[in-house]
Amino acid sequence: MLNLESADAISIATLVRQSKVSAVEVIQATLKRIAAYDSQINCFTHITVDSALADARRIDTEVALGNQPGLLAGVPFAVKNLFDITGVTTLAGAKINAENPPASQDATAISKLKQAGAILVGALNMDEYAYGFVTENSHYGATRNPHDRRRIAGGSSGGSAAAIAAGLVPLTLGSDTNGSIRVPAALCGVFGLKPTYGRLSRAGVALFSSSLDHIGPLTRSVRDMVIAFDILQGFDAKDPVCTSKEPCQTRDLVAHPDLTGIRIAIADGYFQQKAEPQALIAVETVAQALNIHTYITIPEAERARAAAFVITASEGANLHLNQLRDRPQDFDPATRDRFLAGALIPSNWYIQAQRFRRWYREQVREVFRKVDVIIAPTTPVTAPLIGQQTMVLDGEEILVRPYLGQFTQPLSFIGLPVLSVPIQRPGELPLGVQLIAAPYEEGKILQVAAVLEKMGIISAPVVRN
Repeated sequence: MLNLESADAISIATLVRQSKVSAVEVIQATLKRIAAYDSQINCFTHITVDSALADARRIDTEVALGNQPGLLAGVPFAVKNLFDITGVTTLAGAKINAENPPASQDATAISKLKQAGAILVGALNMDEYAYGFVTENSHYGATRNPHDRRRIAGGSSGGSAAAIAAGLVPLTLGSDTNGSIRVPAALCGVFGLKPTYGRLSRAGVALFSSSLDHIGPLTRSVRDMVIAFDILQGFDAKDPVCTSKEPCQTRDLVAHPDLTGIRIAIADGYFQQKAEPQALIAVETVAQALNIHTYITIPEAERARAAAFVITASEGANLHLNQLRDRPQDFDPATRDRFLAGALIPSNWYIQAQRFRRWYREQVREVFRKVDVIIAPTTPVTAPLIGQQTMVLDGEEILVRPYLGQFTQPLSFIGLPVLSVPIQRPGELPLGVQLIAAPYEEGKILQVAAVLEKMGIISAPVVRN
């Protein structure tokens, strides 16, 4: 019998299509495991029991009739609770949103996964309005890291990462504004992809900062990441920033991964400062495995991070300005205070940050004329303790919440595709390394990841409860 808690999505779908296990059995086992273990880590805010079982029965009927039920037939998945789910109120981690009516249709990304045979089992916890790196939500509780339940799962897609690390589902969706997929993926030891800005549709997703928001998958294997990314691609007229660029069928690129011709370098300067030694050792582990000795500088990364803060706070505050005026007491205090600060940012700061953004994009474009993939730490530290406010890096005491994103923000600021991969660290807390490429070059970072996985350098082992 398939061990569902550690199987990846492709393994499950293969057995369902071959009638070696039924989709109903898969979903029943998934729901049973969620019921048994989720109370310990607090990933789910809603479980779609009835619709999941109905979808499973439909998949089994298709298989019995000899039809093709899809590449992800019978695979359970869950989504960050800012994705619209038909018949479910979209919380976006907020108490205020719980008063809204249920969504009338699924988000585009959910629809695409369902069309491929995947089965939605629920919605996942997050920081309120996606504004945070910790998933310590004052309304719905903190999501705990399955590797050490005293510690955070990261955020804002904390429920999405922890659900995979705990073996509750093999595939989830999250969103990433400044690092909200990559940070929890690293801290929970799973794979997390932030594609090129506009590559995947955000239709039916509650936005936080529109000019920075991305969606993407989290998985426990590279091949799952590849198939999920391929399924989710494609133009969507319902999302004005979703590109009509021809989808890249990355499954063909990683079927037999080959790094011939792919120029790889290590990010130096900013990306090697204010980090625990083990975070830099993780990068060196990848570099040694790939025999990489070339370093490259991403210029003005610190200023890019500062500009990202300005744009994020300004756009987020503007989106929630009426509620900040009328119902400040109903916000998570940490979110409210940052939104109020954002509302006070002078307009000329925002304009200057956007001007700098255009300049910075051109500087980084020049970097990618010399190299195809850059490697850098995902986070400066392993998962901090729940409630921990500060940490010491390079002899300086700094705040936990903002600095968890110090290596992710300068990259999402200009929409680069980035994959956080989990480094093999038996007996240690997880750490991730970012694989970074030029826009629309997801195929190259997935090729590198496939090689590293084959070498045993990266993997996402499920935590045994």
